Amino acid sequence: MNKTTFAELGLIEPLLRALSGEKYEFPTPIQAEAIPHLLAGKDLLGAAQTGTGKTAAFSLPILQRLSAGKISGKRNSPRALILAPTRELANQVCESFKTYSRYLKITCAAVYGGVPMYSQIRALSRNVDVLVATPGRLLDLMNQRHIFLDCLEVFTLDEADRMLDMGFIDDIKKIIAKIPDNRQTMFFSATMPGEASQLAARLLKDPIHIKVNPISSTAVKVEQKVLFVDRQDKEALLFSILEDAAINRALIFTRTKHKANNIAQKLNRNMVKAEAIHGNKSQSARMQALRKFSNGQVRVLVATDVASRGIDVKDISHVINFEMPNEPENYVHRIGRTARAGASGIAISFCDSEERGFLGSIERITKSILPVDESHAWHSPAAAASRIKAEFNRRPAKRGNFRPRRNYGHQRAAR
Repeated sequence: MNKTTFAELGLIEPLLRALSGEKYEFPTPIQAEAIPHLLAGKDLLGAAQTGTGKTAAFSLPILQRLSAGKISGKRNSPRALILAPTRELANQVCESFKTYSRYLKITCAAVYGGVPMYSQIRALSRNVDVLVATPGRLLDLMNQRHIFLDCLEVFTLDEADRMLDMGFIDDIKKIIAKIPDNRQTMFFSATMPGEASQLAARLLKDPIHIKVNPISSTAVKVEQKVLFVDRQDKEALLFSILEDAAINRALIFTRTKHKANNIAQKLNRNMVKAEAIHGNKSQSARMQALRKFSNGQVRVLVATDVASRGIDVKDISHVINFEMPNEPENYVHRIGRTARAGASGIAISFCDSEERGFLGSIERITKSILPVDESHAWHSPAAAASRIKAEFNRRPAKRGNFRPRRNYGHQRAAR
């Protein structure tokens, strides 16, 4: 069967050259469906799981539109605005725009909280064409009259459901009130809860509807497993799993910041290089952790759900849910960090007795039953705990102050 090429979608030569430089040969399904409609100026409602190529689906048509139009001529007035829920995603989207526009005279900047405003204000003064922003920082800059939206031609909400989950609805409404009615609007969301549907109906005019995969479905190439384990045995089980050399890059999810820090510290003490990333980390610390994870300096990144959609790192072989998410939609976003851009991956979930309800909610929303893994020695945390205890006791004190805690699970497992 012949595949559609990017050239057949009607993209201009500078964009095709940039895509070729990135070794992108064929569009993903959402790109193939969305790009022609967006090039024609249509509003679009895109419902697709994370990791399906939504960024290129909206960024390429935006760049082509801006390259063909006139510049606004007004300082601090972007022609395209993309709203994103997190700092990581805003940076990621902006980098994609810069990559695809390398042969075009189009500029992009990202603004987000957690860092000083000065450098962002200075970037905005250079007549930015494309602005990627988180809602809170964008409103701050608008209120200080550093950004004006009256020249806006294209407005995009990326990961709209996540923004609503994070409580940005009032900020989004204030931003919408400042943008021109005569605009093209794109609305992308992995899930479509009632509030997101209402917002889409308010924003979009006669939109094209694209649904590449069922809403709340998981990536096809993710092999999913669930392991039932007592809470106190989870750490021993995790160390046992990470002994597998096939796990070359693992993303581990916890529900709390404290647990993320705790797991990362124990992994490092067990000679597994790890970093933690969560909302209490500064922007520079989060970016440094992502860089280390991306370039292979650390094998494991431990994250909370704030990072579930803000991480776009190639070749994540495994996603491990150390704690089951209490919001079932977050399961989709977590495991979507692996098996990206056509690759395959494995998602392993640890489920204790108090998390069975969370598992049931996940299976209902995804309309699938997670298979129970009974094929590996991972189901023998007692043996793993004994090995870990012996390793810790063998280590000299100068390599760290860690000592096996009395309640760590070794004693219980050995009985």
